[in-house]
Amino acid sequence: MAATEAPSRRRLLTIGTVCSRLQDEFPDVSISKIRYLEDQGLLTPRRTQGGYRLFSEDDVERLETILRLQRDEFLPLRVIREELEAGAGKQRRRRRSVVDVGEEELDFDELCERAGVSGERARELEEFGLLESRTEDGQRLYAESEADIAAACEALARFGIGPRNLRAFRTAADREASLLEAVIAPALRSRSVERRQAALTDLQRLAQSAQELADLLLRRNVRRLVE
Repeated sequence: MAATEAPSRRRLLTIGTVCSRLQDEFPDVSISKIRYLEDQGLLTPRRTQGGYRLFSEDDVERLETILRLQRDEFLPLRVIREELEAGAGKQRRRRRSVVDVGEEELDFDELCERAGVSGERARELEEFGLLESRTEDGQRLYAESEADIAAACEALARFGIGPRNLRAFRTAADREASLLEAVIAPALRSRSVERRQAALTDLQRLAQSAQELADLLLRRNVRRLVE
């Protein structure tokens, strides 16, 4: 069986073929998006002498994993890169989609341990609105994703960027979310189950596109620093 599978695994595909192959599952995929993921260091297709990209089956599987992590789990490219480099791939513990409910909750000590931050830092982040919690029976509980936020804030704090300055990120995120809400809210409140479900899918795609735009604009501004 392995002998018959080997030629198929070695077959190389052009970027156009890869794009067409994936469009049933990922309608938003495009040649420019695949090139962008390559520019971000997430894909390394082979090149012909003429510079044309050629993708192996392993490359295509990696691309599918990247696209699913973006679509289903709303992970930023930086985190996806780290996950892939760590060899987590499809076997990693799945996180919740941005539009899912029922995310695992952590108490305060679990949050600090998961994020690698001190209790003092976590309280400071919450004071400045960067962390959110709910109270149940006198205990503060945090969504699992709050630990990721705390860890990201801690990474920035190592460069001297404290919670007071990080409020700018929260403000920007609030504005982006308000814009998406204005676009999608009527459909989310529809009495039609089908329309609400379609709206959830649209919200996921809107959020992903907004995130990519924010990343591209930041990269453009950062490039100016070294020009």
